[in-house]
Amino acid sequence: MSGEKEMSLDEKLLSLIAELKAPKGQRNNFGKYNYRSAEDILEAVKPLALKYGLLPRLSDEPIAIGDWHYIQATASIIDVKTGEERSATGNAREPESKKGMDESQITGTASSYARKYAMNGLYQIDDTKDADTDEYKQQIDSVKPKTIDSNKAKVLKAKIKELAVLASLKTSNDITPDAMYEKLSDTKFLTIIPIEKLDTEQFLTIDRYIKELEKAYSKK
Repeated sequence: MSGEKEMSLDEKLLSLIAELKAPKGQRNNFGKYNYRSAEDILEAVKPLALKYGLLPRLSDEPIAIGDWHYIQATASIIDVKTGEERSATGNAREPESKKGMDESQITGTASSYARKYAMNGLYQIDDTKDADTDEYKQQIDSVKPKTIDSNKAKVLKAKIKELAVLASLKTSNDITPDAMYEKLSDTKFLTIIPIEKLDTEQFLTIDRYIKELEKAYSKK
């Protein structure tokens, strides 16, 4: 009826959420469970979006947080008539490596999970008990950085000693390797972590910082 009040975007979105049924259309034969993918959710959203004059959109971009790379996805729904928009974001971390996958596949996997989490937020889908959510957590946990071995610790100590000598020459101060490492560790981690207990991420962070300081001292 022409006299009916036009629904607001929030009212349309609420109706869509109430009617949305996103089936678990994927099967993990190894784990013997069904789960829903980002594609399953989007396919379920499309007819309802058309019904209410809404346009669903998905996008993602890589972001760096510390030494880790994440894919940040944004799920949006736009009112075609007014241009109003509602959105939610989701993040998924890229593992350093995953057996059997090249770099594009690793990024694609993270993108798929990030988009799924973004749509879960926008369309209020509870996936916290889904097995594939646990699977992704296990995947990420499996690539958590490990403590460095004795060879890396030995290499790092040698670099710190060389940096301490350079810093002493350039500043006319007697800087010991121990004092130099304490400065490095405290600056980067706000605490003193023994070299032997550094993980691979922390090792790379300290190593990069040493290179930066070497360049800075060399210019003096």
